[in-house]
Amino acid sequence: MPDRAPQPVDRQLPTDEARDLISLVRDIAQHEIAPKAAEEEDAGHFPREVFTLLSRTGLLGLPYDSEYGGADQPYEVYLQVLEELAAARLTVGLGVSVHTLASYALATYGSKEQQVEHLPAMLGGGLLGAYCLSEPSSGSDAASLRTRAVRDGDDWVITGTKAWITHGGVADFYTVMARTGEEGPRGITAFLVPADADGVSAAAPEKKMGMKGSPTAQVHFDAVRVPDARRIGDEGQGFAIALSALDSGRLGIAACAIGVAQAALDEAVGYATGRLQFGRPIADFQGLRFMLADMATQIEAGRALYLAAARLRDAGRPFAKQAAMAKLHCTDTAMKVTTDAVQVLGGYGYTADFPAERYMREAKVLQIVEGTNQIQRMVIARHLAGPETR
Repeated sequence: MPDRAPQPVDRQLPTDEARDLISLVRDIAQHEIAPKAAEEEDAGHFPREVFTLLSRTGLLGLPYDSEYGGADQPYEVYLQVLEELAAARLTVGLGVSVHTLASYALATYGSKEQQVEHLPAMLGGGLLGAYCLSEPSSGSDAASLRTRAVRDGDDWVITGTKAWITHGGVADFYTVMARTGEEGPRGITAFLVPADADGVSAAAPEKKMGMKGSPTAQVHFDAVRVPDARRIGDEGQGFAIALSALDSGRLGIAACAIGVAQAALDEAVGYATGRLQFGRPIADFQGLRFMLADMATQIEAGRALYLAAARLRDAGRPFAKQAAMAKLHCTDTAMKVTTDAVQVLGGYGYTADFPAERYMREAKVLQIVEGTNQIQRMVIARHLAGPETR
């Protein structure tokens, strides 16, 4: 039996424009991203040229206002673009999600003047962003962050270190949460900091088990002076802005997770239908057929969950609980499906000659970033049962 070529996902898209957009993304993924993914990940190469191409083609500002260089696309469409990109290479899909997250504060809470001045370059002018919330001593407990911004006339002076920053050292701008007042969430303010500002530097990238092409690094702010015109929202509003951004960002992670899982399933199906043992394809054996069926079912369930949350968001309805559910389910699914894909390939799955092992290594981080899956369970439980008693 010949190898079965993977079939494109049959997507339910709301408009002809969205269908054309997915066709464009698939073409870029097939010709510009996927062919170099394995080699560049192994070498730790960050594909800045790909992000330049995505910016030029309008794919870095999809869910934002076209008045400022966005594409006015609903999240339902934007997330399916992310899924396609992540299936080709997670470094790219996750990178677009992080850039969208970094642009969210200004696009949603910035003044009209700020949006006119900065958003066109951020959304379609070739710039790449990073989101700076976590610190060496504040990860899940983000409200305890220590990076401080002190008012000095018409400027703010920012000092501190951010940790686990995707695009740290390669970004053109950082959306930074810094303490401007009291301890706790009410004393945090958001700032838009250019990467070339005096006092901004990045440490060497972390050495990671996966996503080696996506730099993750500490970013240091050593008395970085930024004008008050780069403060986003009101003083003390930063933590609320951060949480609002993360609700949307978690949907991006969910979509990326399903993209990786889909790529792993496609690899497993292609291998199983072409690999002969005992005189017939291993896909003929019931135990393996059932494994593939379970993988496909988990992926479809995850896709339906993140799209349902996206449609709530697009309708202006509350979606935080559903976003947490989607992030939890989709990333756990990615871990399970990629592990099963390695098993389907057997010994070959454990080698770098096939992409299954890379998918498995990459899937793990998705259970951690933008709120661990334990945090997602806490968020969901609070929606169901209220806050924990003290």
